Amino acid sequence: MAGSFDVVVIGGGPGGYVAALRAAQLGA
Repeated sequence: MAGSFDVVVIGGGPGGYVAALRAAQLGA
């Protein structure tokens, strides 16, 4: 599976969840 990524969030705990939300808000 090939793709282009701006941000990779590893982990689904509280920190990963917040990081993913913030990245989405910033348009990553």
